[in-house]
Amino acid sequence: MKRTSTITEELAGSIQRQIQEGAYAPGEKLPSLRTLSELHGYSKNTVVAAFEILVAQNVVEPRRGSGFYVCHHAGPKALEEETKSLDRAMNIVWMMREQFKAIPDAHPLGDGFPPIAWLSDLRLDKYHPKVVRSGMGTVFRYGNRFGYQPLRDHLVRRLESFGIGAKPSQILMTQGANSALDLVIRYFVPPGATVLVDDPGYYLLFGKLKLADARIIGVPRQADGPDLAALEQLIIQHKPRLFFTQSVGHNPTGSDLSAWKAFRVLKLAQEHDLLLVENDALADFKPLASSRLSALDQLERTIYIGSFSKSFSASLRVGFIACSADLASELADLKTLISTNSSEYCERTVDVILKEGHYDKHMVRLRNKVTEATESAHRALSSLGATIFGNPTQSLYLWATLPGVPDTHMLAKELQHKKILIAPGRLFLVDSAETCAWSRFNTGALADPKVFTAFQQALNVVQK
Repeated sequence: MKRTSTITEELAGSIQRQIQEGAYAPGEKLPSLRTLSELHGYSKNTVVAAFEILVAQNVVEPRRGSGFYVCHHAGPKALEEETKSLDRAMNIVWMMREQFKAIPDAHPLGDGFPPIAWLSDLRLDKYHPKVVRSGMGTVFRYGNRFGYQPLRDHLVRRLESFGIGAKPSQILMTQGANSALDLVIRYFVPPGATVLVDDPGYYLLFGKLKLADARIIGVPRQADGPDLAALEQLIIQHKPRLFFTQSVGHNPTGSDLSAWKAFRVLKLAQEHDLLLVENDALADFKPLASSRLSALDQLERTIYIGSFSKSFSASLRVGFIACSADLASELADLKTLISTNSSEYCERTVDVILKEGHYDKHMVRLRNKVTEATESAHRALSSLGATIFGNPTQSLYLWATLPGVPDTHMLAKELQHKKILIAPGRLFLVDSAETCAWSRFNTGALADPKVFTAFQQALNVVQK
């Protein structure tokens, strides 16, 4: 009897700590009795008893026929000390979880990925036999620390089509673009270091930098790239080592770097010994001739990051870094320490797709779909009286404001109840506490007439 009581109290304490640390938000449903029972190896009676303790402490509340939910007043405890780096990063994760929960039948207007229908023509299932046959001798091992050699050879040709010259020794495979960013941050950014980022910009990058305890300075993003005057002033004032930026298909604005600004940014980097980290995860959605810093610089003071997650499949987790050969070797050693290696199976899958010639046809179809969706999304937002940032003509994202909506974070909460998921602007700001009237819209989702109609109806109700 005493043993059961101890287990019950330990389980109740564990759940309460998770709630206090923000793993479960106020009002969020907790795992079911069966799930917790199977997860911990406890009897259902033990789990029920643990929940009874939490109910008595007003930490959770039961809802008949639905389960147990976190009480609205039982959120994370305020820290008396200065916020630590993990807590700072968790603010990003918190917002991600709130905005991108898996809600049945929801309309993901703020989604970061293209519609599944755009990618389904690749038929990834048919490549498995070829991948296994081609790698029976090595697919059960870690493989080359730089990644799968034939794929790196393919990437040399792919980069050449962007105007970037590189050798296989300058290419390091990673588990997606986020893994690549993580490696660069671990290598270059010690605690307290100052870095520059696009503002608005990629919120997961902000979370990684906060986790590294970096000092993040935002460079205002304009329709044709960073604000040059602000960039120069910030470089002189703060003397950063790195500037993380997206030249093509900028997330969240969908804007592209102009050629003349690319030259000016590179000139500033050369004058002030600044490294440029160019995240080009949306390269496949844009014309090959788009302006890229790495094409102008030829990887001398640029670090190029690419990915197949958006254009092939997020589950493949295949990305890469292109940089100087010496740096690639050192980053490969760092990758070995952190994760042993990237997935050769996934890299072989991408290599087979590239070898069989389906890639070029897929890219043509994908870019055509993006162009059509962007035009349709423009018309849809314009019919609502929206203001669209930069008016890009070929983009997975549009950055827009809606009339009479000063705070899209509040709008997102209201729309979420109606199963409309938008990505509020403050998610993409360096200062995420700042009120923002902008939102990121996925053009593929917005171009769907059913999705837009649902959004329009929900918006009318909310705005009344």
